[in-house]
Amino acid sequence: MRSRLLLAWLVMVSLAWGQESAPFVLTTRQKAHIGRKIWANECGGSVSGLTSWNYGEEFPSLGIGHFIWYPAGFDGRFEESFPKLIEFARQKGATPPPVALQRYCPWQSRQAFEADRHSTQLKALRVWLANSVGLQTDYIIARSSQALAQALKVAPARRAATIEKNYRLVATTSNGVYALIDYVNFKGEGTNPRERYHGQGWGLLWVLMEMRDVPTGQAAAQEFARAAKRVLDRRIDNSPPERGEARWRQGWHNRCDGYAQPF
Repeated sequence: MRSRLLLAWLVMVSLAWGQESAPFVLTTRQKAHIGRKIWANECGGSVSGLTSWNYGEEFPSLGIGHFIWYPAGFDGRFEESFPKLIEFARQKGATPPPVALQRYCPWQSRQAFEADRHSTQLKALRVWLANSVGLQTDYIIARSSQALAQALKVAPARRAATIEKNYRLVATTSNGVYALIDYVNFKGEGTNPRERYHGQGWGLLWVLMEMRDVPTGQAAAQEFARAAKRVLDRRIDNSPPERGEARWRQGWHNRCDGYAQPF
């Protein structure tokens, strides 16, 4: 039964390559499985983790994908994704709580955020986020399905064919499809020039360029996992010392290791 489900998934994915945007075609069950895995990766699968503000960061991370929300006046290098999630939700007919409709995060510091953790606003936000996991998963998949086209627009011309080949090789397994979806949410498309240290980025584009030649199937998913770890290690080495990014190395590696494991 499991092998038949996997085969059906791969057939749907391969058929999707004929469409210009190369979207992922997933069943409700497959999307739910991916959403649970992302929630576990980012928040430990907990409701309390849906509203977090990591130590040493200037912004909260919200929802199953830890979507970034900047306070007013802060101009960070990382892509701000929470307002885009809320816009996506409203387009789908959802009604986010009033606090989420504000353009900027109303808390100016981690201290203020944590002091307000049990407030009516944050409780309402956690309830909505816990009840909209499917919607958040759809947003993550929609963003990821466009990542290859965006990457090819900015990639070096001499690398474009290799980048596309590697993407399609990884997408020939169920865990490879999950890896492509999760990594874009995790570290972005890799196309934003601000998301770089010393000129080197860490999003999907950079992992696809980092991959070594491998055959299709699980070998490609395993190489994607190894390449992602190399790219993230390089990010840590290049990062400003005051950010202390080395503390995330083991967690990042563990997440990437999951890409190499068949569902």
